[in-house]
Amino acid sequence: MVRRAEVPEVADVDRPEGGQAGDGEPRRSAPGSPRLRAAVLVLASVILLGVLPAFFGVQTMNRDPVFASLDELEVPSWASVEPVDDVSGSQWCLLDCRLRERTATSDRSTDETAQAYEAALTRDGWQRWTPNYCPEQEEKGSYTCWRRDELTLDLWVRDRTCVPPPVDGEPAVVPAPDPSTAAQECPGSLVSVKVRNAIDDERTRPQPSTDPSLTGEDPFPTVTDDPLSDLTPSPPS
Repeated sequence: MVRRAEVPEVADVDRPEGGQAGDGEPRRSAPGSPRLRAAVLVLASVILLGVLPAFFGVQTMNRDPVFASLDELEVPSWASVEPVDDVSGSQWCLLDCRLRERTATSDRSTDETAQAYEAALTRDGWQRWTPNYCPEQEEKGSYTCWRRDELTLDLWVRDRTCVPPPVDGEPAVVPAPDPSTAAQECPGSLVSVKVRNAIDDERTRPQPSTDPSLTGEDPFPTVTDDPLSDLTPSPPS
């Protein structure tokens, strides 16, 4: 009787010591170690709890809440056609505070458009404000100033002006001697909204009695009383 040579059993490095399957075969570990699965869960948690909120937070910071508030004004659609927003300055008032400007067109007259905006601002909690230099210089149309919390708002509604098309490929000069190339009044009106931080609006501070741009301070005031006029002259020696 021939005996079969016994083959030495090779240790399975993928299983813990003493781990055997029910049929005597070495037990193999399931795909993916517990450490790998834990690392995947941690990475997913970091993405869900950290990266995504940070991304949406940046998106929110990029969208100025003042513009979002202007979007929510209950003005008719005909009074806010193709609005264009512009922003300058720093949100934290570094060097210059933030200035928000919106320009839009209206399909109706200046008076009707101004009334629509003023009613919408009043419903939104803005209060009419009448400081000096509102506006800073005389403007055509309707110019009003408003305040709410830490913000000030300037609303300017005026007639639209149509620029004539180019002549021979060159822009028309306005004003021009030729009446056909002069700008003409167009139906509808133009709306400008300017919002500033109240602390950066000089009109919230005490104002001089006269326009400081029209007067100046004399650095060398004239001396009206001569301090030497009352001195008694000394007699000659």
